[in-house]
This record gives sequence, C-alpha cells and structure tokens, in this order.
Amino acid sequence: MRATVLFLAVTMAASASPQKAQPQPPAATAKKNPLLKLIEPWPSPDKMKEKREQSEALPLFAQSDVLAITLVGDFKTINKDHDPKSQQKYPGTVRLADNVELPVQYRARGHLRRMARTCDYVPLRLEFDKPGKDSLFAHQQALKLVVQCAGGGDFEQFLLREYLAYRIYNVVTKQSFRARLAKVSYVDPAGKPMGTRLGMFLEDDTDVAHRIEGRIVELHRLSFDDVDADSLMPAMLFEFLIGNTDMSLFELHNIRIVQRPDKSLHVVPYDFDLSGLVNPPYAVPARGLMIKSVTDRLYRGPCRSEERVDPYVANFTAKKDEIVALPDSVPGMTKATREETRRYIDDFYGSIRSAKDVKRLFVSCSPKPYM
Repeated sequence: MRATVLFLAVTMAASASPQKAQPQPPAATAKKNPLLKLIEPWPSPDKMKEKREQSEALPLFAQSDVLAITLVGDFKTINKDHDPKSQQKYPGTVRLADNVELPVQYRARGHLRRMARTCDYVPLRLEFDKPGKDSLFAHQQALKLVVQCAGGGDFEQFLLREYLAYRIYNVVTKQSFRARLAKVSYVDPAGKPMGTRLGMFLEDDTDVAHRIEGRIVELHRLSFDDVDADSLMPAMLFEFLIGNTDMSLFELHNIRIVQRPDKSLHVVPYDFDLSGLVNPPYAVPARGLMIKSVTDRLYRGPCRSEERVDPYVANFTAKKDEIVALPDSVPGMTKATREETRRYIDDFYGSIRSAKDVKRLFVSCSPKPYM
C-alpha cells in the first residue's frame, strides 16, 4: 500500500545520517514537508478520546436553527482580495445575541469565486483568538464561512442546496463535515450596515479529524487502494448521488484525508457547490469528463466486485426515506427547490433499483486506480 511505503520512506529519511550540507532557501520561504506528519507521535488514547468528545459537543453544531450573526470588518477591501494564494488577514469583530462580541481575523479563501470576481462577497475563514469557554464558538480556532454569492432568492437557494448536500452525507456517515446555516449581517468598521445574506459555517478540518480519532494529513497522488474502503465507497456513492465530479483523491481536491493511529487513511469530501444537486449557473463539468451538464451523473469511484459493492449500496438504500425527507427540513427552501432536489435524489435511487443497474454502474465500469 502506497501510504505505508510513504510512511517507511519518511521514517528512514528522518533517521538517516545527514549528508553534505546543501544550500537552503531562507527560513521565511521554507515549507514543512507534509510527509513528516506521518511520523509524529500520537497523543495517548485518553487524550484522543477527550478531543473526540470535545469536538462532538461543539455548541455551534449542537443545534440546527439558523444562526443570526453580525460580522464587522473592512469587507470592501476583503472582497477585493482576489489572489487565491493570498494569506492576508483582516481584523474584525463577530457579534452575537446578548451583546456578545468576539475579536476575529478574517481571511478571504477559495479559488473560483475569488478569481472570477462574480460574487459580491468572497468566502471567508474566521480565526478566533479567545472565543471564551461559554461562547457559541467555544473550542473553535478557525471556521470556514460559505457565503451567498450574490443577492436574490436564486443564490440563497443555491446555498441551501449545498447545505442539503452536507446534511445528506451526515446521514450516510459520521465521517463528514457538519454545517450550520447563518443569517449574516455585514457591517463596515464605521458601523454602517452593508447588507444581510445567508451563510453557512463548516466544521473545522481538525474537529472532523478529532471525531474520527485521527489527524489531517496532506497526501497527494493517492490511489483508491491506499485509503480505507469503508470511508472511500460511501464518499464515492454520495458524490454520485449529488452529481458531483469536482473532486480528486489523486490531486487532493475537495477531499480531506484523516490518518488514524493504525495508519489507515480516511476520505472526507467537502465543497459541493458545483454538483448537480446545487446546479448554480456558473457550474460546468470538466471538459475531459465528457458530460454535458453537472446534472449528468458520472461515477468516479473504484470498480469493485459485487460482494464488495453491495453492502455500501444497501446502506444507501436503507437510509432512502431519511435522505428523501431531508429537503423538507431545510429552513428557507422554497417549494420548487424542495421538489427539484427531491426529484434529483429520487433519480439516484432509481438508478440503483436493480442488481443489474448496480453491477453496470459500480462493478462493470471502466477500472480506475485513482481519480
């Protein structure tokens, strides 16, 4: 298994005698080798359990109602930060109910929306200093905020559709990102309101890893055989369900890898706005995939034997009623959006109705070592 080979290679490199010194780049530009993470010592089992329980109990994700929140900052400047490589931080304040104010550092994030410059607000990363143990953001160091791209009901519905995708995967497996809707009011440093939009907080990578009792590792060029099947197959079937092809295990695109103490690697997908379930106007499939629309489903997972595929398909089938009912539980979804998303989910279940269909899609498909 490639991951094991990488682990051994890093271990040998770390313990080898130093060779003749080579010129090194300045410390400011040096980048830590991500493979070194594989050989870092693990916390004790008790400590890992403590972290898991703390992450499971995060107050932000303990409820599902829409959070009312005010963000204060220089958003005119932040929204002009279009360089995807920029790490510039901007000071600001998060205001909650009961006059609670928390200092925060904002950072623009994302690629497509920042570079395209088509959105009124860029996606944000919020970094907290000391949120307080009794705060809604207790035990949080950083959070991603998915924002409503532009004004109008359509863009609000697109964000709700993506929120639905996260909720679906939460039903499929606990090895998934949790999300919390928020009604976000933007205010400039002088106190002038700039508008109110829908947003969505995503659980931090580290907290997802803690709930799996593991840690995030940056490993590119992985094949399907390198990762845990019990996390890979649900992820690939889910991506097929929502019609998402905007991901890559090989390139580590819109996928996080969690390593557990037994060295197993677990797949956790995220970022579903270019999926068929969401289907925003800016979503187009990659040219090489040979599909006309993001609403056209294309399975990009491994082709496995019926014995290996059937248990995972059975899990999706067993949870059909719960998944199909989810659109009705999303606050703010219009009747039209609920009906359309439910039809799209029903189409998935229609495509796996028979053993013959399952075999055609996931067994007799063109073999792929990675995607």
